[in-house]
Amino acid sequence: MLKKRIGCALLAAVAGASLSALPSKQSEAVSQRIVVEEVEGLPDDFMRGVDISALRDVETHGGKFYGHDGKQADIFQILKESGVNWIRLRVWNNPVYESDVRDSKGKRIAKKGEKYGGGNNSLDVDVEIAKRAKAAGLKLLVDFHYSDTWADPGKQNMPQDWKGLSESELNAAVERFTRESLDTFSKNGAKADAVQIGNELNNGFMWPIGKIWAYPDPAEKVGGMDSFINLLKSASKGVRSADGGDSMKIVVHLADGGKNELYRSIFDPIKKAGLDYDIIGLSFYTYWHGSPSDLKANLEDLSSRYGKALAVVETAYAFTEEDGDSQGNVFLTYSDDKNGYVPSVQGQATAVRDIIAAVAGVEGGCGVFYWEPAWLPVKGAGLSSTEGNTWENQGMFDFKGRALPSLAVWNLAGGKGGVENAWGGSAKNGKGKNPYALADKVEVKTKPGTAPALPPKVKVVLEDDSETLYDVAWEGRDWKSEKAGSVAVKGKIAGASFQPVATVVVSDRTNEIEDGSFESGKLGKWKLNGPGEACFLENNKGNAHDGKWTYKYWLGTGFKSILSQEIEVPNGTYELSVWAMGGGGENNIRLFAANFDGTKKQVTSKIVNEGWNVWKQYKIRVPVKDGKVTVGIYLDTKGDCWGNFDEIELVKVD
Repeated sequence: MLKKRIGCALLAAVAGASLSALPSKQSEAVSQRIVVEEVEGLPDDFMRGVDISALRDVETHGGKFYGHDGKQADIFQILKESGVNWIRLRVWNNPVYESDVRDSKGKRIAKKGEKYGGGNNSLDVDVEIAKRAKAAGLKLLVDFHYSDTWADPGKQNMPQDWKGLSESELNAAVERFTRESLDTFSKNGAKADAVQIGNELNNGFMWPIGKIWAYPDPAEKVGGMDSFINLLKSASKGVRSADGGDSMKIVVHLADGGKNELYRSIFDPIKKAGLDYDIIGLSFYTYWHGSPSDLKANLEDLSSRYGKALAVVETAYAFTEEDGDSQGNVFLTYSDDKNGYVPSVQGQATAVRDIIAAVAGVEGGCGVFYWEPAWLPVKGAGLSSTEGNTWENQGMFDFKGRALPSLAVWNLAGGKGGVENAWGGSAKNGKGKNPYALADKVEVKTKPGTAPALPPKVKVVLEDDSETLYDVAWEGRDWKSEKAGSVAVKGKIAGASFQPVATVVVSDRTNEIEDGSFESGKLGKWKLNGPGEACFLENNKGNAHDGKWTYKYWLGTGFKSILSQEIEVPNGTYELSVWAMGGGGENNIRLFAANFDGTKKQVTSKIVNEGWNVWKQYKIRVPVKDGKVTVGIYLDTKGDCWGNFDEIELVKVD
């Protein structure tokens, strides 16, 4: 499905054709040859960190790691040689199932009290990992979730053992657990150098007592900001009262690192309350949170407003779009109107380098941590004991555990540590700023005899697999004599040998549907009758047939919905069509047209999805006799079914 990525030097030399930027094929990822631009003035003590909390599960279930020399080695040796100087480990209180888990058919798939999975990051597991890291000379950031499993903005579940405690009892438990846990690390020769008191605290933690806002249910009884900050103070006291706690850096961490208003809403009250902490931690994933410039703007405000050190404690980007197991992956290709990165080994390295540059370029910027670069897709090392891995295509090792050239970014960002690996790949310092491909296809439609509205700027891919806008001058053409068909128009970018090519479709065919490709990013004239949390517009060109936006559906439970648009058109015969793809298994999906002849008659086409990126076009003929028609998509799905629709067209054919 994916073609091998051509070397940057060759691509830069090709002119006269619009090449496409291709994701790396994972089996060939280790053989890629990449460049990383040095971050000028990057301090030697800048935190170049990785979170490898899933390591024990990966290794227990057979995962092995191979250095750039092709030989199997201890992962900590590989990381250190690649420039990593910190590791981060999440701590869960008691990672076991609180109750039985059953599948959609009622079959029990996990028993109460069984290990949860997802790394099973209890204190004893983390201490053993931390001891290995310390032996390799790496520093340690301990990330307390104060939960038995995953804690993030959408869920901050109270640990089972703390449920039913009063607020004062909970504060005492938090302080004691923090202190005793850190003392255990220290007694085992793995003293923490920094401590994160909570994970992605956008709406507090240890709900409901530590929840800041009653959302989504405004009637929910929550502790509010005061209770949240009191729990933070208890956690901070736990750090400071631990053995050597005065020297440990305390981190307060939020997600959505480009949202300045969010950070002000939480850190303003924290500042007023006088919380003892040292570092503001941020999660920043470009495909969820914006461009590096959005991150930097937030960091600059935080630096001047609070005077604290700043670190991105979670970031990542994909080196491939491929999936290493049957679970599917959460990654979305980042590509907005101005910026983006190709999901390739080169794109991954550039994305990380740009985050490092954004943090290092702000006063107080002290580090960047990559989330789970070593989470290999081995059976038994998934999100939980009942799930697979959704992260392996964002690893810095391929699916077999071989170190990717992009792992060298931690050295190369500081201007050293280039590699030539055993598989023909390499990584070295370089800028790679010449355009070599179009980031997005340029396709314009026009009628015969009419000049097309060609864009004055195009988004191109540079040799470092980043994307940016360039001015373009299009060649002249006599459009008055142009007949129906497809015309290739060359463009010129000043100072570049690469020539973008636009496709101009000359046709009398008119799509009567407004925004049938959803590229406005808004429903507009589309009407949705169904759950908005399940049916929405997705900005991910990796899941689009054309462009970036699609109509997407997914929900953990079954549902029904109708997306429709009412259109006034001249009478005649029309062709209604849609492109669709998805995982399959739905009860019923139909493309339909109704209300076209003064009766309740409908014409439909059944849609059957057969897999990710297996796109199929579905068509129906619609005899309009009433000057109007309603077109749409009907969904009747089961739990966890998903799919995407794109390019819905209604064209008069007679």
